Amino acid sequence: MRVLHTSDWHLGRSFHRVNMLEAQSAFIGSLVATVRERAVDAVVVSGDVYDRAVPPLAAVELFDDALHRLADLGVPTVMISGNHDSARRLGVGAGLIGRAGIHLRTAPAAAGTPVMLADAHGDVAFYGLPYLEPALVKDEFAVEKAGHESVLAAAMDRVRADLATRAPGTRSVVLAHAFVTGGEPSDSERDITVGGVASVPAGVFDGVDYVALGHLHGCQTLTERVRYSGSPLPYSFSETDHRKTMWLVDLDADGAVTAERIDCPVPRALARISGTLEELLADPALTRHEDAWVEATLTDAVRPAEPMARLTARFPHTLSLVFAPERAPDDPDVSYARRLSGRSDQEIAEDFVAHVRGAGPDARERDVLRDAFDAVRADDVVREVAR
Repeated sequence: MRVLHTSDWHLGRSFHRVNMLEAQSAFIGSLVATVRERAVDAVVVSGDVYDRAVPPLAAVELFDDALHRLADLGVPTVMISGNHDSARRLGVGAGLIGRAGIHLRTAPAAAGTPVMLADAHGDVAFYGLPYLEPALVKDEFAVEKAGHESVLAAAMDRVRADLATRAPGTRSVVLAHAFVTGGEPSDSERDITVGGVASVPAGVFDGVDYVALGHLHGCQTLTERVRYSGSPLPYSFSETDHRKTMWLVDLDADGAVTAERIDCPVPRALARISGTLEELLADPALTRHEDAWVEATLTDAVRPAEPMARLTARFPHTLSLVFAPERAPDDPDVSYARRLSGRSDQEIAEDFVAHVRGAGPDARERDVLRDAFDAVRADDVVREVAR
């Protein structure tokens, strides 16, 4: 069976101030063409179809167009909700849409109920594990402590239990939206840390033939059977070096996996450039970036006059301007933002306690802070879904 694995469309999202809807539409066209030209048997979309729980109308219309075009091809599609989606909204009409071969899996309770497809070698069971917010699904999966690993492990127990009831030789594909250990994140994914832990081990998914992951935006191979497709478009300058692709996966009669990367359309190259303003305006080596979306970091000791206007004269698609004067790390003028760069909310809070009290929090106090951050994040999820 030939499966096209994609995820993290983030329909409705912009790249800085650039509306990406046209580029997202071009990607949908490329996906449909790949399905048709490469004789794809099934499409899987591993979450974050939309960029937010209540997407703009134009994004909903593009999603509707994608569903119609996939249904017209007669190729089954399995989709799950991600942490950016409203599972309940995305799942509206799932039963009716399923009659057209578009299978929306957004309910955690249905994790062990597969979409059954078949090829010349027999059945393939597709299990959809939507994003499982631990605080919201711990009762459904009867876990004592809300954590990503515990709820995913419980969901996978249901998958393996159902698979054991299937005919011998039944192959299996799991769709999941999660941060799996070994994956490389970028700046454009929403933090899903719970209890100080964001990732789960790949071993949680043992026992199935292929795991189609979503959430991280870079295409990655964790094992031959566990892969991220990544997002089809860039959504932050941290993705400058990404090659945006989908996975074309072949499952043979015994469940062995071979995979090929299929390139997505590139709306415009990304470039990160750094130096003084005069260096950036004069350096001939930067000519190749003049048509790219640019993030420019200026290292001038004193902020120059009209830097954006002068930069866009050479790099008309400059979207981000960062000021980072070259100073020693202990220079008191080093910006607060630079000092906080790369630090988690938990670490910043602990540093604040140490600053005002003269000593950092003890183990019990760190747990209190962690629980507070988890509660706020979970409450944000509940509020967004309820909108």
